[in-house]
Amino acid sequence: MSIVKSINDFSSSWKYESGATIKVFGNLTNESLNQKVTENGRSLGFIAWHITISFGEMMSKAGLSFENFDENAPVPADVEKIKSEYEKLSAKMSSQVERDWNDGMLNDELNMYGQVWKRGDVLASLLAHQTHHRGQMTVLMRQAGLKVPGVYGPSKEEWAAYGMEPMP
Repeated sequence: MSIVKSINDFSSSWKYESGATIKVFGNLTNESLNQKVTENGRSLGFIAWHITISFGEMMSKAGLSFENFDENAPVPADVEKIKSEYEKLSAKMSSQVERDWNDGMLNDELNMYGQVWKRGDVLASLLAHQTHHRGQMTVLMRQAGLKVPGVYGPSKEEWAAYGMEPMP
């Protein structure tokens, strides 16, 4: 059974999680978008864009409508473009879920990636997917010399701003 028990559960979680992602995106720079752990690894910009386009890609498979959406669009070189597209697609996805789905639909089964998923599991996966990749981004941000905002508690920089010793 999904951890998403109601549309309200999802909406509350999404409001916080999308706000956290916007905070992380807000600390990126155009120069940092090319940061990678390894030469053949994914760049910071690629991961930010992957999070962004996942709404349309995943949720269109779950029956939501994303007109003029191109899941193969190249990664923008401008962080503001990524951030604004994220905000637009996130709001569109969230409002469609709230408008078109109801609690009784969360156990409906859908064909997702050749498997059968419950609709509530699609929402839970979307939340977990974003959290997973946002965590990857924070490592790349540290390597790029960027400040990392706290998401589930203060970051190293925020501890110092509170006048406290950062945790080791």
